[in-house]
Amino acid sequence: MTAGLLLPTADGIVRHELRAGPLPSPSAVPPRSRVAYAAAHVVADPAGDNAPDAPAVLDWDATLAFRHHLWSHGLGVADAMDTAQRGMGLDWAATAELVRRSAAEAAACGGALVSGAGTDHVAPRLGSLDEVVAAYEEQLEVVEGSGSGVVLMASRQLAALAAGPDDYRAVYGRLLAQVRRPVVLHWLGAVFDPQLAGYWGHADPADAVDTVAGLIAEHAGAIDGIKVSVLDAAIEVRLRNALPSGVRLYTGDDFHYPELIRGDDRGHSDALLGILAAIGPVAAAALRRLDDGDVDGYDALMEPTVALSRHLFSAPTPHYKTGIAFLAWLNGHQPGFTMVGGMQSARSLPHLAQTLRLADAAGALADPDLAARRWHQLLQVAGVTA
Repeated sequence: MTAGLLLPTADGIVRHELRAGPLPSPSAVPPRSRVAYAAAHVVADPAGDNAPDAPAVLDWDATLAFRHHLWSHGLGVADAMDTAQRGMGLDWAATAELVRRSAAEAAACGGALVSGAGTDHVAPRLGSLDEVVAAYEEQLEVVEGSGSGVVLMASRQLAALAAGPDDYRAVYGRLLAQVRRPVVLHWLGAVFDPQLAGYWGHADPADAVDTVAGLIAEHAGAIDGIKVSVLDAAIEVRLRNALPSGVRLYTGDDFHYPELIRGDDRGHSDALLGILAAIGPVAAAALRRLDDGDVDGYDALMEPTVALSRHLFSAPTPHYKTGIAFLAWLNGHQPGFTMVGGMQSARSLPHLAQTLRLADAAGALADPDLAARRWHQLLQVAGVTA
């Protein structure tokens, strides 16, 4: 079935035979040595009006089943974050319902869950820091009220309004003084969202490390950790080494995650990553190798996934969600390759072809026959023939 798979490339159509084998067997017991959250995508209702700028219509059964898939491998779920198309198609009404439904499922099965609380439901530009705080508080009420843990997401409105580091300290200080339990902070770099350029009051992210470390030290009791997604391993390690005891650094670096999770003689990063949604079974098996002190075994499983991740998160990086949804479709986790906001069109057919090839090399395809069949269906719709 898989022989002679057609892959469009810049040099024309090539043939490829999938060599995927069975995925690692699931174990719902979380890894012992690292905390790992997979940032999960949402599944669009294929019959819904998920056009650009239209309210999101979700396939709730498939969306929640995908979270159970991640929990079944012992991974936590980071929900309602940028991977779920916050700010790129997932409106606040759908987000709030997603948080409530995911929290109920997590409570029923004992799965770990954190969900994003931000300010994306209000006007793009606000008039005061008080309005930014009020917007955060509205979403915090929903997330905390659901029973989910909180990721305090980076705010486009705060980035547009803040005059410098003191404004960030003021806003976060007010929020951290009122949270019910420790939260995860969220440092999302401009490569993921250009509207967040200059976050924390510094044009160069390297200059923001001391500001962030100082904020965390001042409010350590209210902070579980910070997710850092700036795609700069040196910045992440600098901040990690500056954190107070008990505060975690959750890597969001989808380029360098194996080495950051592995760590060094001063410590390691935990994980809150979009790529884990695509490689969940492989990553979970690799983390269990680390639990057993088998670093070589960890590397053998994790390193082949890096090429896939770098491809998925290649520029324009915000469109990595298309590859995540594409692989979920190939692996049978959703009925169609559709996304809210019509974002399935955000990557080209050659890009998706390379995604398929690299997922195969990474051992991230569950069923090569299913993947081949669905890929051929996509080619047929696109009008690609031998």
